[in-house]
Amino acid sequence: MIRLLCLLICLSTAAGAQVYIDPERTEVKDGWWQLQVAVGLSTVTPYRLFTLDNPRRLVVDFQNTSWPEVAPDQLLSGDRATGLHFGALDATWSRMVVDLAGPMRVKEAAMTRSDVGADLSIVLKRTGADEFAASAGAPAQANVFEPVPVPSMDSNDKDFVVVIDPGHGGIDPGAQRGGVKEADLMRLLGLEVAQALNQIDGIRAVLTRDSDVFVPLDARVTFARSAGAGLFISLHADALEEDEASGASVYTLSKGGGSSASQRMVERHERGDLLAGVDLVDHSDRVATLLMDLARSETGPLGRQFADRLIAEMRDAGVRVNSRPHREGQLAVLSAADFPSVLIEVGFLSNARDRAQLTDSSSRARIVSAIGAAVVGFAP
Repeated sequence: MIRLLCLLICLSTAAGAQVYIDPERTEVKDGWWQLQVAVGLSTVTPYRLFTLDNPRRLVVDFQNTSWPEVAPDQLLSGDRATGLHFGALDATWSRMVVDLAGPMRVKEAAMTRSDVGADLSIVLKRTGADEFAASAGAPAQANVFEPVPVPSMDSNDKDFVVVIDPGHGGIDPGAQRGGVKEADLMRLLGLEVAQALNQIDGIRAVLTRDSDVFVPLDARVTFARSAGAGLFISLHADALEEDEASGASVYTLSKGGGSSASQRMVERHERGDLLAGVDLVDHSDRVATLLMDLARSETGPLGRQFADRLIAEMRDAGVRVNSRPHREGQLAVLSAADFPSVLIEVGFLSNARDRAQLTDSSSRARIVSAIGAAVVGFAP
């Protein structure tokens, strides 16, 4: 019944519109031992950033974006940046270049929605010349999104299919703390989880991405549906402004907006897809919405059952869990109606202890073991 209902649901994506830079909300200035870059935009849009050496520069590219007729020096203050340039790069991209007085690395980068559009915030901190040179360089073209190939399906295959979705990737690196990128870490964890699940009889794991590519949320969900998913698991590692929050948590889809913490998490994790103009949560088609709600009356409770089972397995495996480990939110990546879905926040990159554990293979092995045990107990 669920499959039939979902055949009647049509999801659409919005075409990218022209985006404008607001000079009143745009500045490059010194902070406390940092360089702070703020760009105010009329709406969210794809962006990518990297550093270049000889001379040292921060480069930020924006898609479908027009810069105002304002003198760059009006947006620049302090001593850590010595120059600012911006303009059209090609027919669809524009570029901002910040000349750096010394070697600096990107500490934080995030684009979030606001009441007046969107805000891109970048924070750089001092680093050594050798480290700067090693990390400098433009991203490869492979980081540009291409449709995910759907795995071939055998009609006689009775395996329980688990789709593992490493969050972020490509032009959306996710959280960045202590030299660790969320996109890279989740790809590594995703590969480890898939390898472990594929060693279990009757279980077949497939990945939405196994390289550093940008995959929109709608493509992840469509891929899972085409793969015949019986369960969808999205992997993320959160980052907050403070470092007190720690431990893993599991999100399931809520009917309402969820808590304020959930809303902040939605903004952080969905900015990559909002950049591409996709929002799977808000649809005006009342019929489609009713059909999806009907289908979720079965898959929603299953997702919550798996979340509770996974939290119990993580505790048994010695994985640090948050004080509120089961949370709900309006997450687009969990919006599919025809299979249960969860999003696992495996820890906080903003917390030094969590970050150390997530970058340690033996600590990640406990997470992998817990996910495997939960899947075995959940699979029919």
